[in-house]
Amino acid sequence: MCFRISRHPIDMRTFPEYESFDGLGLAALVQRGVVSPAELLEAAIERVDTYNPKLNAVIHTFYEQAKQTISHGPVEGIFQGVPFLLKDLLADYAGEPLSSGSRFTHSWKPDKDSELVSRFKKSGLIIFGKTNVPEFGLSPVTESVLWGPAHNPWDISRSPGGSSGGSAAAVAAGMVPMAHGNDGGGSIRIPASYCGLFGFKPSRGRNPSGSSIMRTWEAMVVEHVLTRSVRDSAAMLDVLAGPEIGSSIALPAPTGSYRECLNKSPGKLQIALSEQPFFAGTVSEEYIHHLHKAGLLCQDLGHVVEPVTLTINSHDVAIAYTTVLAGEIAATLKRLTETMGHKPKHSELEIQTEILSCIGHKMKASDFAWAREVLENAARHMAEFFQDYDVLMIPTMGVEPPRIGQLKLDMFENAILEVLTHVPLSPLIKKAMEYGSIKNFANIPFTPIFNISGQPAMSAPLYQGKQGLPIGIQFAAKIGAEEILFQLAAQLEKAMPWFERRPLINETIQSEVK
Repeated sequence: MCFRISRHPIDMRTFPEYESFDGLGLAALVQRGVVSPAELLEAAIERVDTYNPKLNAVIHTFYEQAKQTISHGPVEGIFQGVPFLLKDLLADYAGEPLSSGSRFTHSWKPDKDSELVSRFKKSGLIIFGKTNVPEFGLSPVTESVLWGPAHNPWDISRSPGGSSGGSAAAVAAGMVPMAHGNDGGGSIRIPASYCGLFGFKPSRGRNPSGSSIMRTWEAMVVEHVLTRSVRDSAAMLDVLAGPEIGSSIALPAPTGSYRECLNKSPGKLQIALSEQPFFAGTVSEEYIHHLHKAGLLCQDLGHVVEPVTLTINSHDVAIAYTTVLAGEIAATLKRLTETMGHKPKHSELEIQTEILSCIGHKMKASDFAWAREVLENAARHMAEFFQDYDVLMIPTMGVEPPRIGQLKLDMFENAILEVLTHVPLSPLIKKAMEYGSIKNFANIPFTPIFNISGQPAMSAPLYQGKQGLPIGIQFAAKIGAEEILFQLAAQLEKAMPWFERRPLINETIQSEVK
């Protein structure tokens, strides 16, 4: 079922206008004394309690701790008093569980805040819960065995995407104006596209890492937020941007404000438009149609748009990416074994995680080195392309959000695991790598390349398809050029306003209650 657009949410008891504001708008009300942080938190809690039973977006809450934070006086930052949710992955919040979507680590609690969470807190945000994730963020849908599937507010039979699917569903439904996300292969942009949100992936090294591991997935993972407005995303990058102590990959702190840059024109941009996916996958005619509509929109805004065909060695790059991922997952489980005090049982890990871990343990160091070299060559190729263009415009996703359960692992993958766990070395490893890589990248043919290259990329919720489901258009720029993307996003948001374009999940739930 798809939901109609509505500007009129359910009449909540506390601050009914809550969903009519973005994060900066709510903070401004707090700063003027129109509403209190306690009232905003209560409004957020009401919406979580109302919408979450249908969406399963939020999997852990700590309401009393959030109320205690407010009673001590919230930090007077740019987002003072604004309710906020952390993704339950790579976001260490002292004393609260960090499950990473896994039965193996569901009870683990970090003893201190990560630098990322510390910066969130210093901005004045009131953090009160954690959002649903796939196990270790390994899937483009959010359907872990531990927490069950998150549902898309636009159509609850469909996935909100992954791995920041819980955060996207929570923001799209109006529980919070923005929420934390991280992106290692599209995990901010994918759910942003599926849920009608603005999803921004900063450059590699722009923001601190979420956890004590500063090069997650060989630094392909980047932290930020999913928002309804462009200005919230830009203001949050002002909060988060800057080197982290000890990080070997860090861009210099920006000299100006990303939020303030929204008032400036990017000038006449040279925009390349490509409908060709980087990895073999299905792309619907409807999505291509909307991509070209976005190209005409950019021309109307005064930019030069040129069709291009940009290709990479997709086979080797996909294998290399999966090789790195396998090595990283094997190392993660080895580290977590020390933390948890025991090895994970077969019943505590999902099949995909076990397969990657088995492959990672059986690979040679030379395999990992080869993979890194392949990925670095692909990154160089992308950097060279941006010597001639300011922005690349491509689809975010190729098709509509999958139905819940549509991307479940098949019997062949179960068979691969059975063999991998019982033989010391097998030619099946190569076959498993190729099969898994091709299948996984077919679901996300447009997004991982910018994690590989380290370039900033964003998904703008410009359109809706024939079924009423959101369609995001993706834009990327060279490393360090976040300002250009934000300025373009501000133009697009003004030309095609999306803030009031909302799923009718609230009225649907209300009618069911009646």
